[in-house]
Amino acid sequence: MSDWMPEPRTPPEAAPAPPAPSFEAAPPAPLGVTRTPTGHATVDARLERLADADHLPADGHTEVYEDVHRGLRDELTALDARPAPAPTPSDNNRS
Repeated sequence: MSDWMPEPRTPPEAAPAPPAPSFEAAPPAPLGVTRTPTGHATVDARLERLADADHLPADGHTEVYEDVHRGLRDELTALDARPAPAPTPSDNNRS
């Protein structure tokens, strides 16, 4: 016979429990998208409006995006407008 006795086993350390899932909405966070200026002041102002979405929850982004889209569409439509005809001298002003 042997006098050797196995040492008592120690239970393994329990792993920390994972955090409970949170069903709270995450706070708004900037997306970090850079907006490069175009050189057209009115277009740049419209694009800067996109920064407003960084501070809103996701369900508020749609309003900002639609507003920017509408403004950019108006800017493009204005480019297609024909310029007013140049004034011509009338026959009454001739000497």
